[in-house]
Amino acid sequence: MKVALITGGAGAVGSATARMLAHDGFSVVLADIDIERANAVCDEIRRSHDVDATAILTDLADIGSLRPLLDAIGKKFGRLDCLVNNAGKTGASRIGAVDVDEWNAVLTINLTAPMLLCQEAIPLLKASAGASIVNVASRVYLSGTGVGYTSSKSGLIGLTRTLAVQLGKDRIRVNAVAPSFLNSPFNKKNVERNSSLAESFKKITPLGRLGTPDDVAGAIAFLASDRASFITGDILHVCGGAQLAPSPD
Repeated sequence: MKVALITGGAGAVGSATARMLAHDGFSVVLADIDIERANAVCDEIRRSHDVDATAILTDLADIGSLRPLLDAIGKKFGRLDCLVNNAGKTGASRIGAVDVDEWNAVLTINLTAPMLLCQEAIPLLKASAGASIVNVASRVYLSGTGVGYTSSKSGLIGLTRTLAVQLGKDRIRVNAVAPSFLNSPFNKKNVERNSSLAESFKKITPLGRLGTPDDVAGAIAFLASDRASFITGDILHVCGGAQLAPSPD
């Protein structure tokens, strides 16, 4: 049975991804700082699917916790078929007010931890007959938004492409999804501060709606599957067309 590790597994996108991968037959490991929510998601998955679902308390801000996380997976399963670097953090938005500690915190969660997880996971991924890494980036790498968030997600795109080249010889595929603004709890505070924000994103999206966690999870599940066995180093935009140039109409 295939095994997937999902960081930020208790969140909206992480839990939706865990459910879809479980539906596809993966046993899932949810790494999250909110262990109660992660355990609740695992309980739900075990009730709904005939797979193993495990929650592991993990603080990605503490890079020393990453090796024990992979050790626990290795001890229990002896392999890893998919690593989903989903956890994310916003902050350090305006260049004139960037606090270095906040900047470092954003980059640690969004870029450094994913890089280290990829590094630590290589032996377990190599034990799979065709493993994959899926990094959750963002459409902001095309357009820019907060300084810290955009810089970290742009770096994650670069990491994705570099690892696709370096790990291909080990039959490890590395791709990213780049969602647009989602209708999710992650963006709740942004919408509360700016009530017109969601409507603005709807207007620039040809499909005329906001994306959902399930939309992103579906893209991740595809890239993790054998149906994507010849896709690596790619960026799958989950934006409803918002990554395109504005319509001339």
